[in-house]
Amino acid sequence: MLGLLLRAGSYRRLLAAQVVALVGTGLATVALGLLAFRLAGEGASQVVATALTVKMVAYVVAGPLLTGLTLRLPRRAVLVGSDAVRAAAVAVLPWADQVWHVYALVALLQTASAAFTPAFQALIPEIVDDADYTAALALSRLAYDLEALASPVLAAALLLLVPFSGLFACTAAGFAASALVVARTPLPESAGRGSPSRLAGALAGMRAFALRPPLRALAALNLAVAAPTAMVLVNTVVYVRGPLGGTDTGVALALACFGAGSMAAALTLPRLPMRSGVRPAMLAGPALLAAAGAAFAVGWPLAPAPALLAAAWAALGAGCSLVATLTGRLLRDNAAGTGLPPLFAAQFSLSHACFLAAYPLAGWAGTRLPPEAAFAGTAAVCALAGGGAALLWRQPRTRAPSPAEPVPAGRR
Repeated sequence: MLGLLLRAGSYRRLLAAQVVALVGTGLATVALGLLAFRLAGEGASQVVATALTVKMVAYVVAGPLLTGLTLRLPRRAVLVGSDAVRAAAVAVLPWADQVWHVYALVALLQTASAAFTPAFQALIPEIVDDADYTAALALSRLAYDLEALASPVLAAALLLLVPFSGLFACTAAGFAASALVVARTPLPESAGRGSPSRLAGALAGMRAFALRPPLRALAALNLAVAAPTAMVLVNTVVYVRGPLGGTDTGVALALACFGAGSMAAALTLPRLPMRSGVRPAMLAGPALLAAAGAAFAVGWPLAPAPALLAAAWAALGAGCSLVATLTGRLLRDNAAGTGLPPLFAAQFSLSHACFLAAYPLAGWAGTRLPPEAAFAGTAAVCALAGGGAALLWRQPRTRAPSPAEPVPAGRR
């Protein structure tokens, strides 16, 4: 992966832009909770939950639509414009004095992200070689994992120096820096005349997911990733502070185990041979998720211990990464006749639709069910989703020649 960063200058700049924007997004997440408490007091959790729901709805609805509307526009204009809108929305948030102001600005911010992210992801396979694409996907995944680990720590350090409104200023600066880096990076031209109409572009990705078996399998794999991820993000604090009697530091360490497992899988994938395609590695993801969930469900009633939770969280992170890291390669391999931007937009929308359903279910399970029952159900969802993906994504069988058929010379 280091060689890729040294060789591919355009990718290196885009990765830097992604990292800066992700760190800013992480700071804004912390600041949003503090802003919600200032506006709503003890009702802050409801404000944050509604804001996250607005975020997911914007992702699900706006992704394919905006990709269709911007398909013929220059890539640089789409990316820089999206960053500019995100910077402006975040910069205004500290002045929000009504809860509905927060919802409106979050909707604007996340709609711009729904335009930026698929366009950014579709660029990567166009600026790196096929041999480097898996490494590029792994680096992108590592950026997400490092953001999840580093942003809360950075936010805590900044809050010692500035009020929480300063976090919004840092976030706006991050988006502005991302726009500046993208503006100075050589990029391929837009799809141009050969691209479909705006309406057709908005629907092309969803149509491909409905018709192509590997993409239908990916829709099932999205569910396999969303279920355990939501359980970890929503209920870690409940399990660590409750049955384990842990501290806030213990919560952070448990989430770090999930991120560490994801990073370990992402670092391993570029070293695996891809001669057999991405199917075996991606289908191993839900298998690992189901096994880890089942092991946790069995082990927790016997010996609820921090080591068990840490090991289970690391395995769950690795299983999610096996699917998420290779998703871009699967989309690229199935882009013929559709184009990359519509496929990435459809994946962006469908994957977040799964999270939109998984988060409230995880919250219900965390409050109504014991941990072993909640994770037994999660393991069953992962197993069913993985089995469904395997059935949908069947590899074609090679037919042996009949006795009447001549055997090719190369096979005698």
